[in-house]
Amino acid sequence: MERVQKEIKQFNEERDWDQFHSPENLAKSISIEAGELLECFQWNSKYDLDEVSEELADVFDYCFLMADKLGVDPEKIILDKLEKTRKKYPVEKAKGVSTKYNKL
Repeated sequence: MERVQKEIKQFNEERDWDQFHSPENLAKSISIEAGELLECFQWNSKYDLDEVSEELADVFDYCFLMADKLGVDPEKIILDKLEKTRKKYPVEKAKGVSTKYNKL
């Protein structure tokens, strides 16, 4: 992840785009790109892997930028959230079901 973060940061610094990357703008961009990802599946379950991959990369790109802007470590916050989610969805109750944790 460090290489990816470094490359994204360098790309944006070279273009002086950090001035546009407030947390609010980055949150908007994440949502917009997630919408474009969803659009790849709009009418059926067939999809173009290259197109989906590019949209997914855009979502990741903005997520990494937001993590950098907020000063948080993406790996740490993902692992911390996964640990919380493990507690909400213990294997013995959640395996093979999509029920929300408060209904298990």
